[in-house]
Amino acid sequence: MLLEKILQSQGFGSRKYCQQLIKKGSVRIDNQICDNPKQNFSTENLSFEVFGEKHQYREYVYIVLHKPQGYECSHQATHHRSVFSLLPEILVHRGVQCVGRLDQDTTGLLLLTDDGQYLQTLTHPRKHVPKVYYVSTADPVTTEQKQQLELGVELRNEKGIYAATDIKLISERQLAMTIHQGVYHQVKRMIAAVGNKVERLHRQQIGLLELPNLEEGHWDYLTPQQKQLSQNIPLETE
Repeated sequence: MLLEKILQSQGFGSRKYCQQLIKKGSVRIDNQICDNPKQNFSTENLSFEVFGEKHQYREYVYIVLHKPQGYECSHQATHHRSVFSLLPEILVHRGVQCVGRLDQDTTGLLLLTDDGQYLQTLTHPRKHVPKVYYVSTADPVTTEQKQQLELGVELRNEKGIYAATDIKLISERQLAMTIHQGVYHQVKRMIAAVGNKVERLHRQQIGLLELPNLEEGHWDYLTPQQKQLSQNIPLETE
């Protein structure tokens, strides 16, 4: 691939800007300055430097973010800050999108990618990828409410019944629950449908992938194993 196209594909800017970076000697490969934008390189295991900062070529990026409160999952946030402001500009320029959305006041595991097929795999309604949430409620959770959530509730303007699985009562006002759909404000609406109210909401798991040990507002690249787990595919064991 042409060096100028490599930089453009990795989010460094327009093709013209990438050409300028290269011609000014800002790009190094194998500790050698590369000043020819038309030079070809294999992208397999390609490492390069721009302004002295090391980068690894990635055809697609898969990102895990520990989302804090007060951030919207939108490029054009209106009332709060955008989660994309927590990422380096080169990732934003690549066009990464949120894999599903979390409300501005919901914390926890958020995935982002520029791989459309991966995004669709995790968000398509027929895939039913499970998601685990920790819920804090305004009132104590009763046995009847837990049973209602397990049997399923109707949600206004939605078709079908929405049920939770693997409900665990952590305390009288805290529970963990797994949902297999992803309609608008689903957890909040389910809790409201059984006569309670969500005070705090945190997503801990998507598929088999649990939120890694990241501080709020921090992100990391998914490993191939983590990507597989996020798709609800178990790792092979010897």
